[in-house]
Amino acid sequence: MQRLSTRRLGSMASSVATLLNCGTSSMHNFPFSSFTQQTNLQQLQKLVIPGDFLKWGSLGFCRNSRFATGFTPLQAKPLDSIMDIERAKNRSPEDLISIWDDYHLGRGHIGTAMKAKLYHLLEQRAIPCRHFVIPLWKGSGFTTMFVQVQLPHILFTGLEDYKARGTQAAPYFTVTHYTEFADSKDLVLMHGDVVFTSKLSDSEAKWLLETTQSFYLNDVRYKLVERFNRETHEFEFNDVLRALEMPLV
Repeated sequence: MQRLSTRRLGSMASSVATLLNCGTSSMHNFPFSSFTQQTNLQQLQKLVIPGDFLKWGSLGFCRNSRFATGFTPLQAKPLDSIMDIERAKNRSPEDLISIWDDYHLGRGHIGTAMKAKLYHLLEQRAIPCRHFVIPLWKGSGFTTMFVQVQLPHILFTGLEDYKARGTQAAPYFTVTHYTEFADSKDLVLMHGDVVFTSKLSDSEAKWLLETTQSFYLNDVRYKLVERFNRETHEFEFNDVLRALEMPLV
């Protein structure tokens, strides 16, 4: 591959920052003065941004936001602060999903999408039934997570923490839904932050999100959600364990 001079490398990093709608001040201070003639374009790409940054740049993505450093409920970043929505309007749903997935590479970054009609069903069912409990298997047993569906957000907190602190309990994992493309592309983008990576792995967070969706979107499972919210005295946690094929308590 063609070798690049230190001057050209600095110029390229500046161009990438412009492409992503980020100022160079929001990027890491790369030690360009220490780059040797052996530094190539591929290495530069990895330093500037993980994943396929050219795909990100095509939609004006800017990743100077922090992940997994805490969350203030109901004050999520607007989508237009993450990507250029006007440019995204010309892309297919498949392209948007692929680029969104690449944007969320790395520990504590959860990115996925769902059909708009499913989101609307979730929205409809969450209005009367905002809360639920889901067992998360860990090692030889499970811990119970308390779920708060307050769309466009979903918050996941350890049940014991919620019992002790109520609404002041810090969420372990948060999800924000973006509906900007719901009408035009039948697509809702989801952005998740694993707030406490010491308590929840990425795979566990994804499983929690998918399982929560299954309880709200599946007619049979949703009956358990309704029972938990409307007929608490008749709710049996073992019914949730049976639905998930977990050992009963």
